Amino acid sequence: MESRPPLVYAHPMDKRIKDQITALLQRPLHRSTPLQGGCIAEVYQLELDQGESVVAKVDTSSKPDLATEGDMLTFLDEHSQLPVPKVIHSSPKLLVMQHLPGDSHFSNKAQAHAAELLAALHAVHGESFGFHWDTRIGALHQPNPQESSWCTFFREHRIRHMADAALQEGRMPRDLHRRLMQFCEKLDDLIEEPPAPSLIHGDVWTTNVLVQGNKITGFIDPAIYFAHPEIELAFTTLFGTFGDAFFQRYHEITPISAGFFDVRRDIYNLYPLLVHVRLFGAGYLGGIEKCIQRHGY
Repeated sequence: MESRPPLVYAHPMDKRIKDQITALLQRPLHRSTPLQGGCIAEVYQLELDQGESVVAKVDTSSKPDLATEGDMLTFLDEHSQLPVPKVIHSSPKLLVMQHLPGDSHFSNKAQAHAAELLAALHAVHGESFGFHWDTRIGALHQPNPQESSWCTFFREHRIRHMADAALQEGRMPRDLHRRLMQFCEKLDDLIEEPPAPSLIHGDVWTTNVLVQGNKITGFIDPAIYFAHPEIELAFTTLFGTFGDAFFQRYHEITPISAGFFDVRRDIYNLYPLLVHVRLFGAGYLGGIEKCIQRHGY
Protein backbone atom coordinates (compact mmCIF):
# COMPACT_ATOMS: atom_id res chain seq x y z
CA MET A 1 0.00 0.00 0.00
CA GLU A 2 1.37 3.37 -1.03
CA SER A 3 1.50 6.34 1.34
CA ARG A 4 0.04 9.69 0.34
CA PRO A 5 1.89 12.93 1.18
CA PRO A 6 0.69 14.64 4.36
CA LEU A 7 -1.93 17.31 4.00
CA VAL A 8 -1.02 20.90 4.74
CA TYR A 9 -2.97 23.66 6.44
CA ALA A 10 -3.92 26.89 4.71
CA HIS A 11 -2.52 30.23 5.82
CA PRO A 12 -4.81 32.65 7.68
CA MET A 13 -7.37 34.02 5.24
CA ASP A 14 -6.57 37.32 3.55
CA LYS A 15 -8.86 40.18 4.59
CA ARG A 16 -9.74 40.93 0.98
CA ILE A 17 -11.06 37.39 0.55
CA LYS A 18 -13.02 37.68 3.79
CA ASP A 19 -14.60 40.92 2.57
CA GLN A 20 -15.44 39.33 -0.78
CA ILE A 21 -17.15 36.36 0.87
CA THR A 22 -19.02 38.60 3.32
CA ALA A 23 -20.36 40.63 0.40
CA LEU A 24 -21.20 37.50 -1.53
CA LEU A 25 -23.14 35.86 1.32
CA GLN A 26 -24.52 39.15 2.68
CA ARG A 27 -24.01 37.77 6.16
CA PRO A 28 -21.42 38.56 8.84
CA LEU A 29 -18.38 36.32 8.96
CA HIS A 30 -17.34 35.73 12.56
CA ARG A 31 -14.29 33.53 12.16
CA SER A 32 -12.26 31.70 9.52
CA THR A 33 -10.37 28.55 10.42
CA PRO A 34 -7.74 27.09 8.08
CA LEU A 35 -8.44 23.44 7.25
CA GLN A 36 -6.28 20.66 5.91
CA GLY A 37 -6.18 20.77 2.14
CA GLY A 38 -4.49 19.18 -0.82
CA CYS A 39 -2.49 20.74 -3.60
CA ILE A 40 -5.17 22.77 -5.37
CA ALA A 41 -6.16 25.58 -3.05
CA GLU A 42 -6.28 26.85 0.50
CA VAL A 43 -9.35 25.66 2.41
CA TYR A 44 -11.20 27.41 5.24
CA GLN A 45 -14.20 26.81 7.44
CA LEU A 46 -16.10 30.06 7.84
CA GLU A 47 -18.37 30.59 10.83
CA LEU A 48 -21.44 32.71 10.10
CA ASP A 49 -24.21 33.99 12.33
CA GLN A 50 -26.79 31.67 13.89
CA GLY A 51 -24.19 28.93 14.30
CA GLU A 52 -23.96 28.15 10.59
CA SER A 53 -20.75 27.61 8.66
CA VAL A 54 -19.56 27.17 5.09
CA VAL A 55 -16.35 26.02 3.48
CA ALA A 56 -14.34 28.24 1.13
CA LYS A 57 -11.54 27.27 -1.21
CA VAL A 58 -9.22 29.98 -2.48
CA ASP A 59 -6.90 29.48 -5.46
CA THR A 60 -4.27 32.18 -5.94
CA SER A 61 -2.24 30.27 -8.55
CA SER A 62 -1.53 31.62 -12.02
CA LYS A 63 -4.17 29.33 -13.57
CA PRO A 64 -7.02 29.03 -11.03
CA ASP A 65 -9.75 26.54 -11.93
CA LEU A 66 -12.00 26.06 -8.91
CA ALA A 67 -15.03 26.54 -11.15
CA THR A 68 -14.41 23.07 -12.58
CA GLU A 69 -14.65 21.58 -9.09
CA GLY A 70 -17.86 23.51 -8.55
CA ASP A 71 -19.26 22.13 -11.81
CA MET A 72 -18.35 18.57 -10.81
CA LEU A 73 -20.01 18.90 -7.40
CA THR A 74 -23.13 20.34 -9.01
CA PHE A 75 -23.25 17.50 -11.53
CA LEU A 76 -23.02 14.90 -8.77
CA ASP A 77 -25.70 16.72 -6.78
CA GLU A 78 -28.07 16.85 -9.75
CA HIS A 79 -27.42 13.43 -11.31
CA SER A 80 -26.76 11.10 -8.39
CA GLN A 81 -27.65 10.41 -4.79
CA LEU A 82 -24.04 10.71 -3.62
CA PRO A 83 -23.89 13.11 -0.66
CA VAL A 84 -21.77 16.08 -1.73
CA PRO A 85 -21.62 19.69 -0.51
CA LYS A 86 -24.01 22.05 -2.26
CA VAL A 87 -22.24 24.79 -4.17
CA ILE A 88 -23.04 28.34 -3.02
CA HIS A 89 -20.59 30.22 -5.24
CA SER A 90 -18.24 28.97 -7.94
CA SER A 91 -15.59 30.93 -9.83
CA PRO A 92 -12.03 30.15 -10.94
CA LYS A 93 -10.46 31.71 -7.82
CA LEU A 94 -13.15 31.10 -5.19
CA LEU A 95 -15.42 28.17 -4.35
CA VAL A 96 -17.89 28.49 -1.47
CA MET A 97 -19.92 25.45 -0.49
CA GLN A 98 -21.96 23.83 2.21
CA HIS A 99 -20.02 22.64 5.24
CA LEU A 100 -20.50 18.92 5.84
CA PRO A 101 -19.80 17.54 9.31
CA GLY A 102 -17.58 14.56 9.99
CA ASP A 103 -14.07 13.20 9.95
CA SER A 104 -12.36 10.39 8.03
CA HIS A 105 -12.19 7.47 10.47
CA PHE A 106 -14.31 4.60 9.18
CA SER A 107 -15.94 1.85 11.20
CA ASN A 108 -16.95 -1.33 9.41
CA LYS A 109 -20.54 -0.07 9.26
CA ALA A 110 -19.36 3.23 7.77
CA GLN A 111 -17.39 1.33 5.15
CA ALA A 112 -20.49 -0.66 4.30
CA HIS A 113 -22.46 2.57 3.94
CA ALA A 114 -19.75 3.96 1.64
CA ALA A 115 -20.03 0.81 -0.47
CA GLU A 116 -23.78 1.30 -0.80
CA LEU A 117 -23.34 4.93 -1.85
CA LEU A 118 -20.63 4.18 -4.40
CA ALA A 119 -22.51 1.20 -5.83
CA ALA A 120 -25.50 3.52 -6.36
CA LEU A 121 -23.23 6.10 -8.01
CA HIS A 122 -21.78 3.47 -10.32
CA ALA A 123 -25.32 2.53 -11.35
CA VAL A 124 -25.59 5.95 -13.01
CA HIS A 125 -24.65 5.18 -16.60
CA GLY A 126 -23.53 7.27 -19.55
CA GLU A 127 -23.50 6.68 -23.28
CA SER A 128 -19.70 6.67 -23.55
CA PHE A 129 -16.53 6.70 -21.49
CA GLY A 130 -15.15 10.11 -20.62
CA PHE A 131 -17.31 13.10 -19.84
CA HIS A 132 -19.11 16.11 -21.28
CA TRP A 133 -16.14 18.32 -20.48
CA ASP A 134 -12.57 17.98 -19.24
CA THR A 135 -12.27 17.80 -15.48
CA ARG A 136 -9.39 17.86 -13.00
CA ILE A 137 -7.78 15.46 -10.60
CA GLY A 138 -5.98 17.34 -7.87
CA ALA A 139 -4.29 20.26 -9.60
CA LEU A 140 -3.94 18.38 -12.90
CA HIS A 141 -5.93 18.58 -16.11
CA GLN A 142 -7.96 15.42 -16.74
CA PRO A 143 -8.97 15.02 -20.41
CA ASN A 144 -12.30 13.34 -21.09
CA PRO A 145 -12.80 12.83 -24.83
CA GLN A 146 -15.70 10.44 -25.25
CA GLU A 147 -14.83 6.90 -26.37
CA SER A 148 -16.94 3.81 -26.98
CA SER A 149 -14.17 1.50 -25.70
CA TRP A 150 -13.09 1.54 -22.05
CA CYS A 151 -9.73 0.00 -22.87
CA THR A 152 -9.03 2.71 -25.44
CA PHE A 153 -10.09 5.44 -23.05
CA PHE A 154 -8.01 4.11 -20.16
CA ARG A 155 -4.94 3.54 -22.31
CA GLU A 156 -4.97 6.80 -24.27
CA HIS A 157 -6.56 9.37 -21.94
CA ARG A 158 -5.44 8.11 -18.57
CA ILE A 159 -2.14 6.19 -18.81
CA ARG A 160 -0.59 7.67 -21.96
CA HIS A 161 -1.74 11.20 -21.20
CA MET A 162 -0.40 11.25 -17.66
CA ALA A 163 2.80 9.34 -18.49
CA ASP A 164 3.61 11.61 -21.44
CA ALA A 165 3.15 14.67 -19.24
CA ALA A 166 5.36 13.15 -16.51
CA LEU A 167 8.07 12.46 -19.10
CA GLN A 168 7.90 15.99 -20.51
CA GLU A 169 8.14 17.44 -17.01
CA GLY A 170 11.24 15.36 -16.26
CA ARG A 171 9.49 13.35 -13.54
CA MET A 172 9.61 9.97 -15.28
CA PRO A 173 12.75 8.24 -16.64
CA ARG A 174 12.61 7.71 -20.39
CA ASP A 175 13.24 3.96 -20.10
CA LEU A 176 10.35 3.50 -17.66
CA HIS A 177 8.10 5.52 -19.95
CA ARG A 178 9.09 3.33 -22.91
CA ARG A 179 8.33 0.11 -21.04
CA LEU A 180 5.04 1.49 -19.74
CA MET A 181 4.00 2.33 -23.30
CA GLN A 182 4.87 -1.22 -24.37
CA PHE A 183 2.78 -2.54 -21.49
CA CYS A 184 -0.14 -0.39 -22.64
CA GLU A 185 -0.30 -2.36 -25.88
CA LYS A 186 -1.20 -5.43 -23.78
CA LEU A 187 -4.09 -3.82 -21.92
CA ASP A 188 -6.78 -5.33 -24.18
CA ASP A 189 -5.77 -8.74 -22.81
CA LEU A 190 -5.73 -7.65 -19.16
CA ILE A 191 -8.73 -5.42 -18.48
CA GLU A 192 -12.39 -5.89 -19.28
CA GLU A 193 -15.09 -3.83 -20.93
CA PRO A 194 -17.91 -3.13 -18.43
CA PRO A 195 -21.59 -3.55 -19.37
CA ALA A 196 -21.94 0.26 -19.46
CA PRO A 197 -19.93 3.38 -18.60
CA SER A 198 -20.45 4.22 -14.91
CA LEU A 199 -20.24 7.59 -13.22
CA ILE A 200 -17.37 7.63 -10.71
CA HIS A 201 -16.21 10.09 -8.08
CA GLY A 202 -12.66 9.62 -9.32
CA ASP A 203 -10.63 10.50 -6.21
CA VAL A 204 -11.91 8.39 -3.32
CA TRP A 205 -9.17 8.46 -0.77
CA THR A 206 -9.43 8.83 2.97
CA THR A 207 -9.83 12.57 3.58
CA ASN A 208 -12.17 12.98 0.61
CA VAL A 209 -14.81 10.97 2.48
CA LEU A 210 -16.49 12.32 5.63
CA VAL A 211 -18.27 10.25 8.26
CA GLN A 212 -20.16 10.75 11.53
CA GLY A 213 -20.49 7.59 13.56
CA ASN A 214 -21.49 4.87 11.11
CA LYS A 215 -22.93 7.19 8.47
CA ILE A 216 -21.10 8.75 5.54
CA THR A 217 -21.93 12.46 5.46
CA GLY A 218 -20.19 13.46 2.26
CA PHE A 219 -17.75 12.93 -0.58
CA ILE A 220 -15.61 15.94 -1.52
CA ASP A 221 -12.93 16.88 -4.09
CA PRO A 222 -14.29 14.85 -7.02
CA ALA A 223 -12.57 14.06 -10.32
CA ILE A 224 -15.60 12.71 -12.16
CA TYR A 225 -16.04 10.95 -15.49
CA PHE A 226 -17.75 7.83 -16.86
CA ALA A 227 -15.52 4.79 -16.46
CA HIS A 228 -15.27 1.16 -15.47
CA PRO A 229 -16.18 1.22 -11.75
CA GLU A 230 -13.19 -1.03 -11.03
CA ILE A 231 -10.85 1.95 -11.38
CA GLU A 232 -12.71 3.56 -8.46
CA LEU A 233 -12.57 0.38 -6.39
CA ALA A 234 -8.85 0.04 -7.07
CA PHE A 235 -8.12 3.58 -5.93
CA THR A 236 -9.78 2.94 -2.55
CA THR A 237 -7.06 0.36 -1.84
CA LEU A 238 -4.03 2.40 -2.94
CA PHE A 239 -3.85 4.47 0.25
CA GLY A 240 -5.83 2.11 2.48
CA THR A 241 -9.08 4.11 2.45
CA PHE A 242 -11.39 1.09 2.69
CA GLY A 243 -10.93 -2.60 3.48
CA ASP A 244 -12.82 -5.89 3.67
CA ALA A 245 -16.05 -4.47 5.09
CA PHE A 246 -16.36 -2.12 2.12
CA PHE A 247 -15.65 -4.75 -0.51
CA GLN A 248 -17.91 -7.36 1.06
CA ARG A 249 -20.87 -4.98 0.97
CA TYR A 250 -20.09 -3.68 -2.51
CA HIS A 251 -19.82 -7.25 -3.84
CA GLU A 252 -23.23 -8.08 -2.33
CA ILE A 253 -24.77 -5.24 -4.34
CA THR A 254 -22.67 -5.40 -7.50
CA PRO A 255 -20.52 -8.54 -7.86
CA ILE A 256 -16.84 -7.85 -8.53
CA SER A 257 -15.49 -10.00 -11.35
CA ALA A 258 -12.77 -12.57 -10.71
CA GLY A 259 -9.25 -11.29 -11.31
CA PHE A 260 -9.82 -7.80 -9.97
CA PHE A 261 -7.72 -8.13 -6.83
CA ASP A 262 -5.09 -10.37 -8.42
CA VAL A 263 -4.53 -8.52 -11.70
CA ARG A 264 -6.63 -5.51 -12.58
CA ARG A 265 -6.43 -3.57 -9.30
CA ASP A 266 -2.72 -2.80 -9.70
CA ILE A 267 -3.17 -1.95 -13.38
CA TYR A 268 -5.89 0.59 -12.59
CA ASN A 269 -3.78 2.10 -9.83
CA LEU A 270 -1.17 3.02 -12.44
CA TYR A 271 -3.28 6.10 -13.11
CA PRO A 272 -3.34 7.58 -9.59
CA LEU A 273 0.33 6.62 -9.21
CA LEU A 274 1.14 8.65 -12.33
CA VAL A 275 -0.91 11.53 -10.93
CA HIS A 276 1.16 11.39 -7.75
CA VAL A 277 4.43 11.21 -9.70
CA ARG A 278 3.50 14.50 -11.35
CA LEU A 279 2.27 16.14 -8.17
CA PHE A 280 4.72 14.81 -5.59
CA GLY A 281 7.70 13.29 -7.36
CA ALA A 282 9.71 10.14 -7.96
CA GLY A 283 8.67 8.37 -4.75
CA TYR A 284 5.69 6.91 -6.62
CA LEU A 285 7.64 5.51 -9.56
CA GLY A 286 8.32 2.28 -7.66
CA GLY A 287 4.66 1.24 -7.74
CA ILE A 288 4.58 1.72 -11.51
CA GLU A 289 7.82 -0.24 -11.94
CA LYS A 290 6.52 -3.09 -9.80
CA CYS A 291 3.27 -3.39 -11.75
CA ILE A 292 4.76 -3.52 -15.23
CA GLN A 293 7.64 -5.78 -14.16
CA ARG A 294 5.04 -8.26 -12.95
CA HIS A 295 3.81 -8.44 -16.55
CA GLY A 296 7.27 -8.79 -18.06
CA TYR A 297 8.11 -5.17 -18.90
